[in-house]
Amino acid sequence: MHLAKPAAPRNTEVNVTPLDFQSNLAMLLRDLPRGMTADLDDGVVAYWDGHKLVFAFLRDNGSGLIEEEFDLADFLWSEWAASCAAWLAAPHFSVRDEVSLWLKDAPPHDAG
Repeated sequence: MHLAKPAAPRNTEVNVTPLDFQSNLAMLLRDLPRGMTADLDDGVVAYWDGHKLVFAFLRDNGSGLIEEEFDLADFLWSEWAASCAAWLAAPHFSVRDEVSLWLKDAPPHDAG
């Protein structure tokens, strides 16, 4: 299991809570085309799967492919807060064909 954490940015004031970060990130991703990922760090991305925010670690081999998904709540927020606040100040997104294909093949959401 990949346990890397985002690198801490320099001189970033941390005032964001996990809920605020996830709410802002989800709002940004919902407004982008399907398959876009938020590049939170060299080894961590997030994407909107049409229903929820998904966090994922990237493979260590530099391929840009996803290694595994994870729940942000499984990690100490204090280790991620500065990087997440810095990302919100200067968001960076990319298109990942892998994610686009997954979302294309996903079953439709049952509004139930």
